[in-house]
Amino acid sequence: MAEKEQSFEAKLESAKTILENLSNPELSLEEGMKKYQEGIAILKEATKMLEEAKLTYTKLQEKEALS
Repeated sequence: MAEKEQSFEAKLESAKTILENLSNPELSLEEGMKKYQEGIAILKEATKMLEEAKLTYTKLQEKEALS
């Protein structure tokens, strides 16, 4: 099943939830590692989205400066 693309804000919220889950002392090491890897993947995707937004903003600013 293909996963629906999440917004930047949704990705941050997912990462926050995972961090809260990792704070659970009853979480097994194996499950903790899975959650950690999932969180890292989500944060990488969010970082990529942020970098793309910065690049778009910079291009728009340059275009505006040339006008």
